[in-house]
Amino acid sequence: MITAIITAFKEPSTVGKAISTLGDQLPIKSELLVTAPDKETLSVARKLMKKYPGLKIVKDLGRGKSAALNKAISQAHGDILILTDGDVHVGPNAINNLMKPFSDKNVGAVSGNPVSINPKNEKYGFWAYLLTNIADKRRKKALMLKKRFFCSGYFFAIRKSLFPILPENLLSEDGYISHYIYEKGYKIGYSEKSQVYVKYPNNFRDWIKQKKRSAGGYNQLKKMLNVEIRSFRKESAGFFDFFKYASGFKEAIWLINLFLARIYLWAAIYRDVNLKKKTREELWERVESTK
Repeated sequence: MITAIITAFKEPSTVGKAISTLGDQLPIKSELLVTAPDKETLSVARKLMKKYPGLKIVKDLGRGKSAALNKAISQAHGDILILTDGDVHVGPNAINNLMKPFSDKNVGAVSGNPVSINPKNEKYGFWAYLLTNIADKRRKKALMLKKRFFCSGYFFAIRKSLFPILPENLLSEDGYISHYIYEKGYKIGYSEKSQVYVKYPNNFRDWIKQKKRSAGGYNQLKKMLNVEIRSFRKESAGFFDFFKYASGFKEAIWLINLFLARIYLWAAIYRDVNLKKKTREELWERVESTK
């Protein structure tokens, strides 16, 4: 049995599509749990309960995504859990393809493939297109070389028996869960065809806000688990290969802008010595342009 879980917060305009794209693909007798702390989001979900009999509402207490997931999973009956968010939606046949790698009993989790829906002919849309494509290629290469890579929190599946209890102050749930899977001796699979459509930031302020938030999560995991997920050195490797994505002068300039933006980002991260000490509440700011 499959249990799909959508975590959301103040996303009434997008959660309906998140529910319908999952609900239309889930096998009969599957569960679809929607968890959110706000009545607006849950109201949209309730209106879809007649269409999707397996849909259930789990009201969380607004203590963050980790707490919401812990509560929802305690009520889940499926042996495979699909986790996604209320501000994204999955593509055709995404669930069927996501389940295929589980035929290998050594696979503990399977990551989906985030795809940007931002316009590629705009700078921030080009950045999103580039970075999601690079992430796709790196996951496929890591899979081929049997190296570690982490699930995308936008859309992934995991065996329920392997799901850990998440610390409520956790900033990077997907990183923590992925590390836990490997430490238990299981592999992580990747389904390129399991696409999840994501709206990324469309301005510099939101881009920095989102990246600093994720950096806080990586710093936390490094301290908590003694594992380095990201660094400026890692992210800069092979940068000049990125120019093959630039189809003209304008996109080449955008690519140089991206490199400079990442230098600024990492300089800000290293300068902010308190970033490692900040709580989820201090780092988590809603990125409105992604909604």
